[in-house]
Amino acid sequence: MEENTANVKAITLIVKAKTRGFRVATAESCTGGLVSAALTDIPGASDVFDRGFVTYSNAAKIDMLGVCAAVIDAYGAVSAETAQAMAQGALEHSLADVAVAITGVAGPGGGTPQKPVGLVHFACAKRGGEVVALERRFGPLPRRDIRQAAVDQALDLLIAALGD
Repeated sequence: MEENTANVKAITLIVKAKTRGFRVATAESCTGGLVSAALTDIPGASDVFDRGFVTYSNAAKIDMLGVCAAVIDAYGAVSAETAQAMAQGALEHSLADVAVAITGVAGPGGGTPQKPVGLVHFACAKRGGEVVALERRFGPLPRRDIRQAAVDQALDLLIAALGD
């Protein structure tokens, strides 16, 4: 995905969130703050972007987002369960109305047959609503491409959560 695509999506998200009076938070692992950066690249982001959590380590997921160590131990850091707990934790530890979480294997190393390079789990939580989880397998692309594709997908989830 091109960075320009993320820019257009970030603008769309900010306009929609501002119109609806929503605040947004992010909880990022493999993207390392790229979703937050995409949002804060846009003038007016401060009207809707509450905060971003970069929780690269398991300890950060536990300490900053309140993810239960038992969830990470049982399912792994790269799992739907961990992504969902991250998204819920981002809501609980922010003033946001909607939060997205990303955790995955960006490579080039670190993949396994069960969790290959390019596997990314997403979750989007809306205050008072359900958590939407999504698994994407981007394949063994270069690290930069996996991370950019993950940003694009995360922005899509946030836009969808804001509704029409």
